[in-house]
Amino acid sequence: MDHRKTLTTMFNAAFNFEGRIRRREYGISFIIFFVCFDTIDSIIDSIEEAAFLQLLFIPLYCFFIAQGVKRCHDINRAGWFQVIPFYVFALLFSDSDKGENQYGLNPKEYVPMQQEESIQ
Repeated sequence: MDHRKTLTTMFNAAFNFEGRIRRREYGISFIIFFVCFDTIDSIIDSIEEAAFLQLLFIPLYCFFIAQGVKRCHDINRAGWFQVIPFYVFALLFSDSDKGENQYGLNPKEYVPMQQEESIQ
């Protein structure tokens, strides 16, 4: 599977609060969030009339919170755990809960139907 297909399948439900994601997807989301945040913030600081761009922070935070909830689900915790200070480090470095849990299938073990057909 090439990298473009991996990224499209990885972020196909980026604003959804259900399911589980792996550490890699959460780490990439973490980087995307901070790069976008810093870019928007520098544009707002450099242009006086760009204050309306602060509205772009709303979907950016929704994206990051949704990804955090799914990562909490992956380690079998409720999404509210991400409000604990420094819990982001647990989300970045904790391994997935083995097998299926109450939030869904383990993304490490799950192989989408398209991939199963190409394997056979």
